[in-house]
Amino acid sequence: MKYNKSEVSVNNRICKRCLTRELAEQGENFQYLREYIENLDMDVKAPAELYEERLAVCKECDFLLQGMCRSCGCYVELRAAVTKNSCPYKRW
Repeated sequence: MKYNKSEVSVNNRICKRCLTRELAEQGENFQYLREYIENLDMDVKAPAELYEERLAVCKECDFLLQGMCRSCGCYVELRAAVTKNSCPYKRW
C-alpha cells in the first residue's frame, strides 16, 4: 500500500513539547498519572504556582517529548509535582 507523505505525517504526528494533559489520545495510564498527582500528600506536593512554573520551563525544553523528559525518562508532570524534585539540567 502506498502512502501519501502528508497523510503519514498527520497520522503519525509526534507531539514534541507536549505534556500528558495536552495529548490528544489520553489513555488510562495518563489518567492514573493525573490522579496520582492530585492525591499527593500536601507535605510533598509542590504549590500550584511552582508546579505551573516548572512545567512552563519543561515545555520550552528540547528534551520534552510526549510528556516525558528524554534526559532522565520521567514524566515531567510527576517530577514537577513534588517539591523536593529538581530538573536534571538544573533549569528549575
